[in-house]
Amino acid sequence: MNRSIFYVLIFFFVFSTAHAQVTYETIESSRLGESRQLKIQLPRGYKNNEDKAYPIFIVLDGDYLFEAVAGNVDYYSYWEDMPEAIVVGVNQLDNRYDDCMYSEQNSLPIETGAAFFEFIGMELLPYIENKYRTVNFRVAVGHGETANFINYYLLKPQPLFQAYVVVSPELAPNMLDYVPERLSKLESKTFYYLANTKNDSKSIKDMTQALDASIKSIENKNIFYRFDSFENPSHYSVPAHAIPRALESIFFVYQPISKKEYQDTILKLDESPVAYLQEKYQTISDLFAIDKQILINDFKAVAAAIEKNEQFEYYEELGKIARKHYPETMLGNYYLARFYEETGEPKKAMRTYQSAYILEEIAGITKDLVLEKSDAIKADFGY
Repeated sequence: MNRSIFYVLIFFFVFSTAHAQVTYETIESSRLGESRQLKIQLPRGYKNNEDKAYPIFIVLDGDYLFEAVAGNVDYYSYWEDMPEAIVVGVNQLDNRYDDCMYSEQNSLPIETGAAFFEFIGMELLPYIENKYRTVNFRVAVGHGETANFINYYLLKPQPLFQAYVVVSPELAPNMLDYVPERLSKLESKTFYYLANTKNDSKSIKDMTQALDASIKSIENKNIFYRFDSFENPSHYSVPAHAIPRALESIFFVYQPISKKEYQDTILKLDESPVAYLQEKYQTISDLFAIDKQILINDFKAVAAAIEKNEQFEYYEELGKIARKHYPETMLGNYYLARFYEETGEPKKAMRTYQSAYILEEIAGITKDLVLEKSDAIKADFGY
């Protein structure tokens, strides 16, 4: 591993564990006939937000993969690029081969592999969901043999997870048929992230490339898919590169509107950019069961598009939404005043600017600015 990357990761994990709540628990399993150690990271402020619930990450190979996932989840959620989430790592240090056992005839779990399959779905998830506050958005993460294993939950009539992070998988032979066939028929939104490295074994590279080609040929609007092939990492270091990409892919809609999204999508819309904004946040609610407050960044992006395209009629709806989300600020009044000003109602615009004066400044909208706007209208029209 590159030394600079190594030191960044060390800092990153220390930073994460210093702020997030990581606990170690043991779960007794009747399916496995033994206990299994878990690592659990709760979001910052979990204990202080009793009304808030969170998505779940189930991380196989938790003995080494947990820290990479937990650190990235904590970091990305801190910057609001994804929702806060509960991360659960399952220790498989002495059990990986047995846990991942599958039949050579049909590539499906058998014996100890079947028991581990049932343990995750019938014991671990109920245990976590009964003990912690969760929403129905689950992410499975695996690497190598466990990356193959998490696909079995995709094959269920009702898939157990909504997102799959499959890193350099040691794929069972029939998976090349099972996974594309299942993805092509899914009727609910599902995220599938696949990655390998040029330094993987030939069998991993060949099979992941074949799987990638098959998935890319699928036409199903419910599937959100991304494949990355990394140039330099080893098989064992590739999760450190793949996991951030996976989070960015899965939670793209949750992230603030970027410069690229603004330029490539919003500016080119044939419909209302305000409708686009509403749909974005409705999707966040539908996917993650989170009623996220619209970010100031996103209001500013939509307002910039309105100004750029001179579609001033859209300011009215934007102003109403801004008043709802930021009622104590000038934001809503400013947008409504711009609507009146550009649609032939200068007196109403002037009064709306004036009424904003008593509210809180926000996003570069200041008391001086609204007075300047109001005075300019007054001077132009002699009110």
